[in-house]
Order: sequence, then C-alpha cells, then structure tokens
Amino acid sequence: MKRPLSYNPSTPAPAGRPPLPLLILLALLALSCRLVDQALSGNNTDMPAGVDRHDAIFFDSGQPQTLDPAKTHGGPDGPLGHIFSGLVTLDQQMQVQPELAAGWTVSDDGRTYTFYLRRNAVFHDGRAVTAQDVIYTWERAAHPATGSDTAQTYLGDIEGVAEMLEGQAEHISGLRLIDDHTLEVRLREPVVYFLQKLAYPVAFVVDQHNVSDNAWEHHPNGTGPFTLQTWRDDDLMVLARFDSYYLEPAAVGHIVINLGPGLSLGRYEQGKIDLVGIGGANLERARDPNSRFYNELHTAVALCTSTIGLNNRRPPFDDARVRQAFNLAIDKNLLIETFADGNALPADGVLPPGMPGYIFKPERGYAYDPEKARQLLAAAGYEDATQFPTLTYTTSGYGDVGDYDTAVITMWQEILGVTIEPHIIDPYLFYDELYGGNVGHLYGSGWCADYPDPQNFLDILYHSRSRQNIGGYQNTEIDALLAAARVEPDVNRRMALYADIEDKIVADAPVVFLSHGFSAVLVSPELQNYVLTPFGVRQWHLLSVDRAQ
Repeated sequence: MKRPLSYNPSTPAPAGRPPLPLLILLALLALSCRLVDQALSGNNTDMPAGVDRHDAIFFDSGQPQTLDPAKTHGGPDGPLGHIFSGLVTLDQQMQVQPELAAGWTVSDDGRTYTFYLRRNAVFHDGRAVTAQDVIYTWERAAHPATGSDTAQTYLGDIEGVAEMLEGQAEHISGLRLIDDHTLEVRLREPVVYFLQKLAYPVAFVVDQHNVSDNAWEHHPNGTGPFTLQTWRDDDLMVLARFDSYYLEPAAVGHIVINLGPGLSLGRYEQGKIDLVGIGGANLERARDPNSRFYNELHTAVALCTSTIGLNNRRPPFDDARVRQAFNLAIDKNLLIETFADGNALPADGVLPPGMPGYIFKPERGYAYDPEKARQLLAAAGYEDATQFPTLTYTTSGYGDVGDYDTAVITMWQEILGVTIEPHIIDPYLFYDELYGGNVGHLYGSGWCADYPDPQNFLDILYHSRSRQNIGGYQNTEIDALLAAARVEPDVNRRMALYADIEDKIVADAPVVFLSHGFSAVLVSPELQNYVLTPFGVRQWHLLSVDRAQ
C-alpha cells in the first residue's frame, strides 16, 4: 500500500500490524504474510476441519485490521486480495491482466475506458457479478461516510470521484452503465497508469447486500479464488478454494493462516512451514553454501523506500533548512550496518532501485555531515539549541521505545542538541492515527510500490492534495510538474519530467530519506510456483504443494 509504514526494529513482531526490523520490514511488505503451519505447530493434532495437509498451504500473519477493500491500507497479496477481486490484476511479472473484466477498449483521447465483464463471473453465493456491482463498489468507497483513505489515491482519476469524496455529489459522474456486463469509465485526464491503479484493493468488487450487515467481514461474499471458511480473531484464518471462480480455480484446496504468536523460522526449520521471511544473522547463515537452507533462499529487490516523516505544516519543519539539517544529521550507513546487517542501500532520493525512472545520484542525497547540519539550523534561527522546541517522534510499538527509534533519537539529540520525546501508538491503530493527523513533529514512515510507475511514489506521496501526503508537503511548482507528467504520452519525456521532479523534492527534504531494502525468504521445496516479486501481488491461487518429497 503501500501504505505508510512504522518502524520499531527492536520490538518482537506481535500480532496485528507489527513493527519489524528496519528494511527487513520493507522486504516482507512484498509478501504481506509469512507462511506458517498453525495446525502442525505444537502437538500436530489440531488440523482445521476439512483441511488436507497435502492440498493446503500454511501461512503466518498478524490479525487483519480489516477485510473491507475500501478501508484496507494493505495490498492484494494477503487474505483480502484472495477473497475479493477487481476488474484487473497484476500478475507475477507485475503486468496488468484481465480479472472480472474479460477485456476493455480505450478511446483515442485516452480518457474513456469501456470494460466488458465476464459473463461467468459470480459472487461466492452464486449471484452473477454485474457492472452495477462495480459502480456500487466504487461509489461506496468514494462516499464520505465510508472513510476510505485510499479511494482518492487509486480511484481519483475517474471523473466525479473527487466531488463525491468532498460530499458534493451523490454519484460518480464518470461511470455509465451500458448493460449488465458493460461499464464505461471516463477519466478527468488521460493518465497512463489507470489500469495499474485498479489492481489495488479499493477497486475490488463487494456485494451491496453483504456489506450492509454489521458483521459482514467475518462472512464476506467476494468474487476471488478463495472463500473465507474460518476466522477466529488472533488465532486462525482458513480460506477454501472457490470452485466456481471465473478463471482457473486455485491449485490447492485451502490456505491456513496462523494469526497467533509464534516463531515462524523455528517451524520452517522443522519442516512445518512453507515459506518464511528472514534477515540479519539468519540471512547470513542461509547464504552459506554449506547451509541446508542455501538452495531454499530467494532474494529480490524490494520497491520500497524507508523514511522518517516530517510534519511540514508545523514549525520547525515548515523550514526546508531544518528538514535538510535533520537529513544530514542521520548516519544512514551506521543504521544499516547496525539494524539491517548491511543488507540495504542508503536512500539518496524517493524512488527505489528497480523502479522505472530510478537514477543513481549519490550527490543528490544527504550524506552524513553533522557540521553542515548544525550550520543549517543556525541559519534557520536555531543557533542556540535552547531556542529549539521539544519535538515529538510518533512511532508504533508496545511499551518501551525500540532500539532503532532510540538510536535515531539519540543521534539527533547528540548532534543537533535538540530534545525529542517519543510517542508510542499501538501498531493496530497507527495508520488511523496518521491519517487522522496525529503525526507530531516526526513519525515513522516509508512506502512500498503498488504498481511499477514513478507516479506511485512521487505523485502519491508529494502532491499537495494527495491523501497520502501525510506530512503536508506543499510546492506549487512540483504540483504543476506532477500534473504534466501524468498526461505526458512520450515515455522518455515523462521519465525526464519525473527525474526533475525527484531532484526538486529531494532538495526540499520533505522527509528524512533513509534506505532501500530487499526481500529475503526461505521457500520450502514442497511449495511450487512461488515467485518473490519486488512488491506484493496476488498469487496464492497459483501455488501448489508436493508433500511427497
């Protein structure tokens, strides 16, 4: 999502939306869930009802905050993305593929899309999916009463969505029902990434009758390749194959997800888990050619950038010199060596390596320079540290401040002479607090791609009117350039625009740029067809197991 991230690297990962080690969290966001065998843990006697181990995959995850596509901050790679589906999806190669839509046409001016829904597409209760269901879903997401944090970001290119979100319209004017299986969608402008955005869960179709029930999330009527069979909060979730899925039915009968605590790596070592994310010393151990895990290790670049958010609306961070000073006063390499065992790259800008438009420019970023940082604070009127206000640092966690947050706070206090007080928020509530404006002066943050386009970082995070611009960064020149890049048809000119935009954003230092990580997982030889992608895509229905090994 794709989504703001919170880091508290020294805190063990509890259930819910856990803080994980710096950059290892970024790596694991591409997975959304770690696979673990709840049923086989302990005494191996409590197999969920109807589940055959030889026809099931076992996952490990924290308690989902929601299964409502309109309200999630997560991508399509978790349970929600396999219970529901949208008009399109991104495949394991991150390419747009038809889903509920069998196909579409685009007008010559690039503003009108006509989608043709599959006639065999049905909800889990057997009711046929219609174009009206798509209209209802998107209007529900855009209705102010729903409180979606992602509707503006991923549906806002549609004509009339902005007006509905602002309470100025009852319907989305850019949607036209042609017949039960044909939907016309008019865009405000011809953006080239529109289809990619529709692969995000806020666009996934829901059943109007189903979502009117207060407890509907525990019995959702989706259209995806799996149905929800069991959900016991903080304990267990079981998905069952939907045999009437309009595409190829899932290769396995069940997905079993442990929502409780436990040591996933230990279960993997016992052969009772199909996949687990690793980092630190465990990663180094797996890299040893003599390790039993050497041939089971998969790594990939993660399209993620770790940052610390700055509240640009509030002094002292309304001054770019102060923001630049806080960037210069962070020793990124030391943090990477200490908390990620060197398994990351220092961030010199917004875009991560591997993202289209990425350009390596070490001179553009903020190398560690305490003296220059202090000079910038003095130039901003804070030559005497006693003139500086006490700052709040908002992070997620349980109880004490984690080692990583402590290191960052200590670094700033010692180098800049400032005073910083941590504000710890329950990880389960952290996203709601950020979007509600409870960010303090500084806050744990970061972003992982939802689709491979620089707009997904530069526009979504730094346009002044973007819902995801939590720090309130504003630059009218940047806004104008971003608007031009959205509709630029020439790929080379568009990428050149984004390169210029990124340079300007980095110079303004709206956040503290930290690092880019990568994904590292152990994959059991029994798990077939798994692809470690740079960001999370839906693929559980494509996976199979061979327990005969």
